[in-house]
Amino acid sequence: MQNAIKIIATSALLVSALPVFSQNAPAADPRNVVQLSASGAVEVQQDELILTLGASADGRDASSVQAQLRQVVDAALTVARSQVAAPQMEVRTGQFSLYPRHGKNGEITGWQGRAELVLHGRDFARITATAARIQGMPIAQVGFGLSRSESERAEREAQSQAIEAFKVRAATLTQAFGFAGYTLREVSVSSQGQMPVPRPRMMAMEAKMASMADSPLPVEAGKSTVEVTVSGSVQMR
Repeated sequence: MQNAIKIIATSALLVSALPVFSQNAPAADPRNVVQLSASGAVEVQQDELILTLGASADGRDASSVQAQLRQVVDAALTVARSQVAAPQMEVRTGQFSLYPRHGKNGEITGWQGRAELVLHGRDFARITATAARIQGMPIAQVGFGLSRSESERAEREAQSQAIEAFKVRAATLTQAFGFAGYTLREVSVSSQGQMPVPRPRMMAMEAKMASMADSPLPVEAGKSTVEVTVSGSVQMR
């Protein structure tokens, strides 16, 4: 009787363990799966101007240099803020640096500093005219870019192109391998846009001269390319 009970218990244990073994069994590798990617690109006119204005100061102590730069920046902000009208023109402070000047023996002989002011927006005429009115901070760099709305519009268009190209390529590969159709397994979408392009040093020097002459700087934007890539895998069937 006891042997019969042991046999029944052992059988029950084996039956209950079967699902565990089946769960731990390695899944079969997917077959007829192909990896692919496709891209879409849209070239758009840059509609945002970024002007960086800079001022430098020199003195025997750090506090006096900082005071000089603050006075120049405060005066520039007063002029610039009167023209702010987002998104046509906005203003923000840029980089600020303060560092010692050393003599032959390594001792500190003075201090140098630099402060920046950035004007940016979609109204090129307003921005350049404002920069020309600011005294003591000539234009150091000129850059162009895309506004958020234009960048998002171009990205949507490029994304549609990339998705359509992905579908066409998936169908072409499926047919080429002799299958009737495919099922999408996984997909990822990534985008990138061309960064604003700063103009060369010569352009910056010309901008400085135009600013000192109290006349607006003539500017002309280029184009940016917004690209979207769709990558993933499909199951051919």
